[in-house]
Amino acid sequence: MTTDQHAPAEADRLVVHRIVRAAPEVVFDLLADPARHHLTEPTDWVRGSLEAAPARITEIGQVFGIEMFHLNAGGRYEMHNLVIAFEPGRTIAWEPSQYAPDGTLAGGGWTWRYDLDPTPEGTRVTLTYDWSATPPEVAAEIGGLPSVGPEFLARSLDALAAAVEDAPA
Repeated sequence: MTTDQHAPAEADRLVVHRIVRAAPEVVFDLLADPARHHLTEPTDWVRGSLEAAPARITEIGQVFGIEMFHLNAGGRYEMHNLVIAFEPGRTIAWEPSQYAPDGTLAGGGWTWRYDLDPTPEGTRVTLTYDWSATPPEVAAEIGGLPSVGPEFLARSLDALAAAVEDAPA
């Protein structure tokens, strides 16, 4: 059985939990594979990796590119995500960023983080969307934050569960 629980919305972050019927290693394997990130998406906002055969995420400081699509963002765009937390089988987080014309990587100040805790049923997945470091002018430029609500995060965890439940360990 799976359960969804939502932490109260803070002024600068949303946190959603779900029990997924898969081992933490199986869940982490998907999250560390940019080619499969679209499987965590309840819509078609995350389209896929920018590379045909992207490198697995293996360390803090790594950057992985994702093709995105959102009408409010003008259609197709690219994000280059900077890995900011990495503990195999336990935690992975990134800051969505874009390359400036001079080649520097600049994030908007929001992050996505997954924390995995083993349970008798499988894995308790905590998804945190945090925009506490986003400057007000950046938030205004992109139409305000949060860009999604807790129901979107819950649907993301539903998509993640559908992708990994009953997968071989």
